[in-house]
Amino acid sequence: MNRQTYYLIAFALTIAAVMPASADTLDTVKNRGVVICGVNPGLKGFSQSNSLGVYSGFDVDLCRAVASAIFGDPEAAEFVPISASERFDALTTNKFDVLTRNTTWTLERNASYGEYAGVSYYDGQGFMVRKRSGIRSAMELDNKPICVSRGTTTELNAVDFFKVSDMRYKPVYFEDGAKAIAGYESEKCIAFTTDRSGLAAQRADLEQPDAHLVLPEVISKEPLGPMVRIGDARWANVVRWTLNCMINAEEMGLTSKNINRKRSASSPAARRLTGAEGDAGARLGLSAEWCANVIREVGNYAENYERNVGPDTDLALERGVNQLWTDGGLMYAPPIR
Repeated sequence: MNRQTYYLIAFALTIAAVMPASADTLDTVKNRGVVICGVNPGLKGFSQSNSLGVYSGFDVDLCRAVASAIFGDPEAAEFVPISASERFDALTTNKFDVLTRNTTWTLERNASYGEYAGVSYYDGQGFMVRKRSGIRSAMELDNKPICVSRGTTTELNAVDFFKVSDMRYKPVYFEDGAKAIAGYESEKCIAFTTDRSGLAAQRADLEQPDAHLVLPEVISKEPLGPMVRIGDARWANVVRWTLNCMINAEEMGLTSKNINRKRSASSPAARRLTGAEGDAGARLGLSAEWCANVIREVGNYAENYERNVGPDTDLALERGVNQLWTDGGLMYAPPIR
């Protein structure tokens, strides 16, 4: 071996050592027989387990939709409860396949921990207070103790808000959201701050929900969505297009109730969506009916929303900016073709 060849081999080995591994998660999931999702340990409407340990909620159903896309079975999903402070390390160390936990898409997280597969819920941070406090605006929180959890965008957004509002910030920090709301309940703080969807969820679980008020100010942008590890584009596409399938299905009027009878008499776009024509499934490494299975087993985006967090649930969240783009909202999915 000449010296030039030696250096070329050494250089190649060095590059291989520092490059991130690109494991094929889809093959791993198929061989295992289930998809494993990291979820919030307990956030009403989004991720919560019952006395039997069975999980349900908006984020849980997104995981079940991924299982339906791969296996045609929403029950081929397992859930790992994970805290806000531990979620990114757990993702990067392969504790689960996809993080379907209320997690805000930011540049730092995207660059450091993983790839976001889309926005499943557009949110914004707010504050909750007791009605008897007399506070009716976040601008009245000057030097008032605020319960906030560490390791979240919530922590940073609150600092920014008080700074630009020229108010004194008095945070009372907790390690996670459950401890923060417990601190608020025990009156260690005047206010509790997190995403407004989280405020609705926590308020609904309080002993007297009507005694608490979510203040009107929205102090941040919180695009929440599923997250996967960096370096596995095929797996990212499976999660991304599962979400896009649900959004497109709502736009086309395809639901869990009509998917079987509408497939043969639908538009060309809907026929591609449901696998009646085209090769979308093959391109993702899935069956032709991958999206039809998602709709049949879990439903479209609207069904997931209304079932878990909509106006007729305890959270009573209106669609707002989470309406389809055709209805004035932000939900817009690329076409499947």
